[in-house]
Parts: sequence; C-alpha cells; structure tokens
Amino acid sequence: MALDLNRRRFVLGAQMTMLTVTASPVMSQIRSVWSAETAFDALQADTVRIIDVRTRDEWQETGIGAGVWPISMHETGFPDRLFKAKELSGDRIVGLICATGGRSASLLRALRQAGYSGYADISEGMLGSGDGKGWIASGLPTVQITVALKGLPAELA
Repeated sequence: MALDLNRRRFVLGAQMTMLTVTASPVMSQIRSVWSAETAFDALQADTVRIIDVRTRDEWQETGIGAGVWPISMHETGFPDRLFKAKELSGDRIVGLICATGGRSASLLRALRQAGYSGYADISEGMLGSGDGKGWIASGLPTVQITVALKGLPAELA
C-alpha cells in the first residue's frame, strides 16, 4: 500500500516536473550530483546505469551517451519504465541525464520527495551547464538513437 502511494506521489511529481524545471539551492545540497565524466567512468565500471530523459527530438539532434538507456520522461509510461529500469539495475545507482540538468534535478527531487533512493543527477547534462561542460563537450562517446534503442533491455522498450 505504501509503495502504491509513493508511486502515485512520484507520478504526480514527475508530471509537475515537466511544468516546473527549477532546482532549489537547498535541494542541490541534498541530492546526489555527478559530473558527466564521473557518470561515464561509473558506467564503464558497471556500477551505474544511466537514463537519458530527454525527448526523441533531442536524442536525434545530439545522439545519446554510449551505454545510456533512452527513456524519455515526455512519453507515456515513463514512471513504469523508470521503476523497471531501477529494478533491472539491481544495487547500481541510476543516473538521470537531460540537456542541461534542469529536468534531471527536478526528477530527482520528485523521486526523493516520494521516498525513493538510488538515483543521481548528472547535473551538467549532455550540453553543459553551470555545473560543467557536459557529456558532449567532455568528449564522451555518443551513439545514434537507433543504436541506443537496440541496446535497451526488452523490458524497457
């Protein structure tokens, strides 16, 4: 029952995230914030899974980080796919990445407020932000959307 209530709270929070993508300074001190390079190193060491929550148009424009799972927060079924990704990740942290860190920070905040843990914000995003130069400018590998979708576990497709 508590899990269902938390899931409902998360779904509502995630929907609000699409409307408000601001991160408060207080929350930034509480959340787990990773650089793109730290996240990539953890991905290479198989200690993290990363989800790119951007839109398909954004994925098409820039590509997706190599080894990153494309699961758009803008598509139907996102909460179920997000929780399934966490389940498939086992004990690994699930990193959340967007373009510049706004959506991933808000999503992490919604998850935490609903009582979920085991997620991190890759705050500089794919394109860079005040937190860093981002995945692409850091020279980290990207793949085309078709390649990333082929690497997505069947349970998340």
